Amino acid sequence: MPYISTTRFFVYTWIMLLQMICCSDVFAADITQHQLLDRVNTKGDLLILDVRRPDEYAAGHIPNAINIPHTELEDHLAQLRANMNDEIVVYCESGRRAAIAEDILTQAGFAKVLHLQGDMKAWRMHELPMQGGNSHNTP
Repeated sequence: MPYISTTRFFVYTWIMLLQMICCSDVFAADITQHQLLDRVNTKGDLLILDVRRPDEYAAGHIPNAINIPHTELEDHLAQLRANMNDEIVVYCESGRRAAIAEDILTQAGFAKVLHLQGDMKAWRMHELPMQGGNSHNTP
C-alpha cells in the first residue's frame, strides 16, 4: 500500500506542476508579426521594447519601439512602471535576449508581456516597416 500512495502522490504532484507551468501568467504569450503591425497602426496601450544593443537598434527597428538593452533592463524598471498595465511587446534579433527580458519583466510584476514571434529576424525577412538604418522599407 505505501508504494501506491507514494506513486499517486508523485503523479498528482507532476500534474499540478504541469498545470502551473502551462497555465501560469508568468510566461509571456506570443504575438505574430502581422498582429503587431496591426497594433502599431492602431496605436493604443502598447509599448514595443527592443532589447538589442544600441547599434543594432540604430541599424533598424520596429516603428515606435524603444531601446533598452536586456543587460540594462533591471536599471530601467522604475521608468517602465508607467506602462505597468499596458501590453509590452518584447523582441531582440532571434529570441534569446527577449526571453531574458520577458523573465525580468514578469518577475517585476508586469502582467501583459508579449513576445514577438520570430523577433527582428522575421520582421526583416517579411520586409515589414522599419525605422532607422538604411532600410528600403522605412516608413
